[in-house]
Amino acid sequence: MPDNPTTKHARIRSLEEYHEAYRRSVENPEQFWAEVAEPFTWRRKWSKVLDSDMAAGRNEWFQGARLNITENCLDRHLASRANKLAIIYEPNDPKTRHLRLTYRELHQEVCKFANVLHNNGVEKGDRVCIYMPMIPQLAIAVLACARIGAVHSVIFAGFSATAIADRVNDAQATVVLTADGLNRGAKQIPVKRVVDEALETCPGVRRVIVVEHLGWPVHMHEGRDVWYHEEAEDVPKTCPAEEMDAEDPLFILYTSGSTGKPKGVVHSTAGYMVWADYTFRNVFQIEENDIYWCTADIGWVTGHSYLLYGPLLAGSTSLMFEGIPTYPDAGRFWEVIDKHSVSIFYTAPTAIRSLMAAPLDNVLSYSLDSLRVLGSVGEPINEEAWYWYYQHVGKERCPVVDTWWQTETGGIMISAMAGITPSKPTHAGLPMPGVQPVLLTQEGKEIEGNDEEGYLAIKHSWPGIIRTTYGDHERAVQTYFAPYKGYYFTGDGARRDENGLYRIIGRVDDVINVSGHRFGTAEIENAINQNQNVVESAVVAFPHDVKGQGIYAYVICRPAAATKDKAHIEASIIETIVAQIGKIAKPDKIQIVSGLPKTRSGKIMRRILRKVAEGEISNLGDTTTLLDPAVVDEIIEGRK
Repeated sequence: MPDNPTTKHARIRSLEEYHEAYRRSVENPEQFWAEVAEPFTWRRKWSKVLDSDMAAGRNEWFQGARLNITENCLDRHLASRANKLAIIYEPNDPKTRHLRLTYRELHQEVCKFANVLHNNGVEKGDRVCIYMPMIPQLAIAVLACARIGAVHSVIFAGFSATAIADRVNDAQATVVLTADGLNRGAKQIPVKRVVDEALETCPGVRRVIVVEHLGWPVHMHEGRDVWYHEEAEDVPKTCPAEEMDAEDPLFILYTSGSTGKPKGVVHSTAGYMVWADYTFRNVFQIEENDIYWCTADIGWVTGHSYLLYGPLLAGSTSLMFEGIPTYPDAGRFWEVIDKHSVSIFYTAPTAIRSLMAAPLDNVLSYSLDSLRVLGSVGEPINEEAWYWYYQHVGKERCPVVDTWWQTETGGIMISAMAGITPSKPTHAGLPMPGVQPVLLTQEGKEIEGNDEEGYLAIKHSWPGIIRTTYGDHERAVQTYFAPYKGYYFTGDGARRDENGLYRIIGRVDDVINVSGHRFGTAEIENAINQNQNVVESAVVAFPHDVKGQGIYAYVICRPAAATKDKAHIEASIIETIVAQIGKIAKPDKIQIVSGLPKTRSGKIMRRILRKVAEGEISNLGDTTTLLDPAVVDEIIEGRK
């Protein structure tokens, strides 16, 4: 990439370079990351690269450094990329005109929004919650908070009022940014009305700034609510960037905990910046003229790291999509790729599987010639979906990067680098430089060698590591650092193949022990999903008198299977599993369902499925934050 200020140490271009970079990152991590971080814009350089005590959950990177992340996302690009597209916005309705913002225009809009925040009393360190549709103002608002040193906490615009209130109160936010409403596919969601309901139990909020998106009439609470367009009328298009300490919090992002209380994952400024940039460049092998599209909502960490911060730090063009993959039809993704000549496409296996269920003509109707890299994120991608994606979307010429990481890791940890390092279906691949994964026994002993499996942990700090859980550091310690002292515990099980490639086999609490044989839920699901009748499946354990644990499979069938006998379909699924894994992995129960309980980010809530399988349907917890809460009632009724 010419004229890029962070190319020198950041870009790996061959397998040999990968191995050399990985070696240096393990042997001398401080020197390695100092070299990677050197070309960024710093107000003051660091006095120490790393100060870490993993057992205490304390990880500080680039100690003493001063910077502002938006100067690295925007200002430093103005000399050579002022007229380059920074963001392309594709609206929900394909008949609505798309919008393009250059780096100069984005810089001006961010400064305007930052000045509006200043004028409404937002100061450095304040927490600002953002509940907006996927529109340019969402990206602008996030960057505006970072510009003035406010800590942003984006809440997916689809969460219930209760879920919003929990997050606003936990973050002690004083300001909320929102919009009048949104369209998601054919659905209309009254965003402002949901915020109003949430704030009935949020006494700490003193200001709500409302973006006019659809022109819907909304109730404006006198003394609290203001329109953004009115506040922005006469503000300057320049705003000095607040100088931040390397370890100052950049954002809080809430994840669902195993308890009802969400965890506020905190990421800091400098380490997160370096990690997001480094992983983005290398995993996707970014070139100067790429049009890059991550389909995630900014309400999730994928949207933070790989729709917004990563691409802008690298000076890339990032496409932002308001809609859903099946509206107005199942060809929408492919239509958008052709329309904007997208070269890198990053989406979730859930989306891929939903599109696999549609007629293939929805894909074949488009050329997709601009594509050169495909990516997958959110969960391990099953083999059938991997091949469908590779063959029909990538035309067998685009490498597929199956990325493994978590909200808590800040960015990609294990993945192929497109066209550089080995890629294998159902396997994430090799660790990124700086990531030292280990497999542990249940007792915490490291498992040496290849062709092994165990609990996945990371034994050295990396720049993007979680700093704390907001307001409760002990919770972070107990969740991530206490289970195995000296390690970050991922909560996932993994297998290392004969060549050292890692395969994620599901959450540790999703490992099923059948008569002493351990099966990852992902492994069984991968086998089920290869059956010709199946679109998607979810597998959980339930108590079994003989085996200890039995296997309960929830299965979504293809529309064409609707005419087939249920017993025939179940027998066919069992035959597929036996062929793929063996008789020991046969499900004890198979329930055919129309949908699965998923979070808004597309993750299957196996906790709910386990309770249903066990017959404990009286204590399922809050289901209002699910994508479709009604599907739970249907599953319960089907089990009866």
